Amino acid sequence: MPLTLAEVGEENIIRKIGGKQEVKAHLENLGFVVGGAVTIVSAIGGNVIVNVKDSRIAVSKEMAQKIMV
Repeated sequence: MPLTLAEVGEENIIRKIGGKQEVKAHLENLGFVVGGAVTIVSAIGGNVIVNVKDSRIAVSKEMAQKIMV
């Protein structure tokens, strides 16, 4: 399921990252790697704030839909 459907406070494992190669590279640079853990801190209108690798990152709805957990 895409990251946008995950529950707030629940830790998920990243299964797949979709999109174009530059989008994948950008997300990878932010710490979103397959097999890595990601936890949603808050969600507003599909946009999410997540904890990934001890960092808090805001992700737009469009980007969050490309991250499968």
